[in-house]
Amino acid sequence: MSPAPEPPEEGAPASGPRASGTPGEVFWAFLLLGLTSFGGPVAHLGYFRDAFVVRRGWLTEAAYADLVALCQFLPGPASSQVGMAIGLRRAGYAGMAAAWVAFTLPSALLLVAFALGVQALGAEPGAGWLLGLKAAAVAVVAHAVAGMATSLASGTRQATIAVAALVLVLLLPSALSQVTAIALGALAGALWLTSQPDADPTDSATHGSGTGMHRRTALACLAVFAALLAALPVLAALTGNTALGMADSFYRAGSLVFGGGHVVLPLLEAEVVGAGAVDHESFLAGYGAAQAVPGPLFTFAAYLGALMPVAGSPLLGAAIALVAVFVPSALLVAGALPFWERLRTNARVRRAAAGAGAAVVGILAAALYDPVFVQGVVSPATMALAAAAFVALAVWRAPAWAVVPAASAIGFLLL
Repeated sequence: MSPAPEPPEEGAPASGPRASGTPGEVFWAFLLLGLTSFGGPVAHLGYFRDAFVVRRGWLTEAAYADLVALCQFLPGPASSQVGMAIGLRRAGYAGMAAAWVAFTLPSALLLVAFALGVQALGAEPGAGWLLGLKAAAVAVVAHAVAGMATSLASGTRQATIAVAALVLVLLLPSALSQVTAIALGALAGALWLTSQPDADPTDSATHGSGTGMHRRTALACLAVFAALLAALPVLAALTGNTALGMADSFYRAGSLVFGGGHVVLPLLEAEVVGAGAVDHESFLAGYGAAQAVPGPLFTFAAYLGALMPVAGSPLLGAAIALVAVFVPSALLVAGALPFWERLRTNARVRRAAAGAGAAVVGILAAALYDPVFVQGVVSPATMALAAAAFVALAVWRAPAWAVVPAASAIGFLLL
């Protein structure tokens, strides 16, 4: 059950009517989406709008647009965060959990099964099916970079921030350099970018909200988020515990990703491949497979966790990685929603968010080069396959869930 709502605080904005749905209702609605939502984060947002604004009427068009704006502003997977926020509004904290579990579980189970299959078959570098998957990953990331550059780095100054982030991450490859690039991008945006489009004050995610949340609850969520981010690496180092070390790596990746699913690639690559826990071939094979399943791309963490078993159990490793990478998103959504009404209309905040978004484009472009292109294009034949897959995605508008397995099948037959 959801906790009893707190009494209104003095000076706190009215939260409107209380949650009007049930966790079970939320679960089944999101389970259908978790089984059928192919196409990546942008497509997911379209599915959500159709399901919850148009067909079910759980929230207004304006409130939905405001939730999307909030989740684009926060680090983490935007589509999953929008789903969590819808579940929170509809049925409180239990609804938030139900939305996440239902939307995430189908793709997580598929990717864990794929990980177990990779372990059984062996991800040998020369296997044709693997070469095809890696070539498809090149096309998918290149397509994502192109799309994000168009929307987040199209202006002269945004493009300059993106290139500066690219240079920083390529010359100083590490998780710290990626975080630094985002922070510097946000600072440059706040100080250097011109005004971003004004937010519409009538488009409010908190107007008519059913969350029953107030600022004390939100501040507690934000405090837990910060405490875990600071404490997990210390506890992992002091104890040497494998589970804590894994939780730290995936929690940090989930906390610092701006820009959605594809941008988690370089952070997770630094955390797991850089540490020697997963080899490049298996990493890119899983990333390619993640394009072919419905639901959020962040479930790639479950695949990696299954390759990093805890206490000899791939399922336990997958569960720890999956929960750790999504917990920051839940805490940030719950913590930010009551404060968003004020922040969203602040011009400097919007400029900082634009600068961080431009830096994200540079980070993803760096990942496109290394490890994706370096590992994925190893011959003229794989270059041709990657180019054909890119054309299928960008020109023919073929869905990634069809292009990726097709590329793997071609690799199996011809490479």
